[in-house]
Amino acid sequence: MVAVRAPVDHIAAPPFPRPAEWINTAALRMDQQLGRPVLIEFWDFCRPNSIRTLPYMKAWHERYAGLGLRVIGVHASGFEPSGDPEAVRDAVARLEVPYPVVVDADLELWERYGNLGWPARYLFNQDGMLFEQHYGEGAYAETELAIQELLGIEEPVLEPVRPEDEPGALIEAQSEDVPGPYSGPYRAGAVWAVLAGQGTVTVNGRELRVDHPGCYELLSHARSTESELDLRPGSGVACHAVCFTPGLAG
Repeated sequence: MVAVRAPVDHIAAPPFPRPAEWINTAALRMDQQLGRPVLIEFWDFCRPNSIRTLPYMKAWHERYAGLGLRVIGVHASGFEPSGDPEAVRDAVARLEVPYPVVVDADLELWERYGNLGWPARYLFNQDGMLFEQHYGEGAYAETELAIQELLGIEEPVLEPVRPEDEPGALIEAQSEDVPGPYSGPYRAGAVWAVLAGQGTVTVNGRELRVDHPGCYELLSHARSTESELDLRPGSGVACHAVCFTPGLAG
């Protein structure tokens, strides 16, 4: 997907709901961020696409926070295991998310934004007006260049984390996500499962330990691959969905 440059003269950043639980900071107010660019991302620690975007969000915070960028994660749950605010707090610590995260437990902020999915990035300028937005993975260079434009700097952008993140990479569409446990055919670059509980799952004969709620990468391929999944959750483990992420064509 391509990042969308939005008009900067009429789409203002919605306020954060009050009260709301914040992680890594005291409660923030959007009107107190005026004078600095703000990058908002809606994410869910149980969604593979959010996990795959996380390295870029963390790196942008590290590179640009000292220059004035404020990065804020909005955790909006799309699966039962990520609906518990305490589980969100544990996930933020486990995933080493360094920037502020607000827990959008009732999807109030989601509704204010009219958000459409995970992950979703919204970059606001120093006047609190929307400068760029992007849904889904990808367009990382475009977002970083927009950040640099707002900060008035020019630097090389981050190197792609994965081959499929390369500009111009040819990506094959993956199989649709499946609710609950699933075994059967698929085409994807990688296969993930949303798991909760304590125990193990067996994936194509290989045992995988489950010790926290979240999305677990079950299988990974160098390119988009057509294959079969044999997933067998053990006692004490609940599988809420099987998800597929794209891979390079060929």
